[in-house]
Amino acid sequence: MEHWDEGTVRARIREMAAQDGERARFGADTHRYELAPALPEAEIRAFEEAHGVGLPAAYRSFVAVVGNGPAGPGHGLMPLTTPRPEAGDEWAVDDEWEEDRLPGRLAAPFPLTEPLPGRIGAATGDLTRGTLMLAEEGCGMYIRLILTGPRAGEIWRIDPDWRGFAPVHPDFRDWYTEWLQRP
Repeated sequence: MEHWDEGTVRARIREMAAQDGERARFGADTHRYELAPALPEAEIRAFEEAHGVGLPAAYRSFVAVVGNGPAGPGHGLMPLTTPRPEAGDEWAVDDEWEEDRLPGRLAAPFPLTEPLPGRIGAATGDLTRGTLMLAEEGCGMYIRLILTGPRAGEIWRIDPDWRGFAPVHPDFRDWYTEWLQRP
C-alpha cells in the first residue's frame, strides 16, 4: 500500500494557505485549504464492500491517513463517504457525487480503453461508469478516478464541450502531489 505522510501534506497545505490569504488561487475560495479528518479503515472498507470496488492504493491511503477532502486540485477533493458541507447549497457537483453512489455504478466496467478526444456533448453518464468523481474544475469539467478495467488507478478529465475524456495523470499520488508542489 502506498502511504502518505499526513504531517508533510498538512504542513504544505498550511503553507499554501498562508501564501494565498486572499484565496486567489483557483478553487481556494471553495476548499479554503482545509482538510477533513481521515476516514477510519472500517468506513473505507464498508464503502468498498457496499459498492463492490477496491479503491486504488494511493487514493485509499490518502483518505485513510491524510483526510477526506476538501483541500485539493480544482474546487477541492470530493469526500468519499459524506456529502460536501455545502450540500445544502445547490451545486451541480452534488448531482455527480450522488450519481456515482447509485448501486452498481462504481463497480461497472469503465467503457473506455483509449482517450475520447473532442466534443462529447451532454450524454456523458455512460462514459463515467466505473469511475469516481474526485474534483470539479468548473464549466462542466470533472476529474475522475478510474476504478475498473485496464485503466484502473488513472486520473482522467472529462470536458464534454471541448477536450473530451482523457487521462491527465497516471495515479492519484502524482495528481495530488503536483497540486501540492505548484507555486
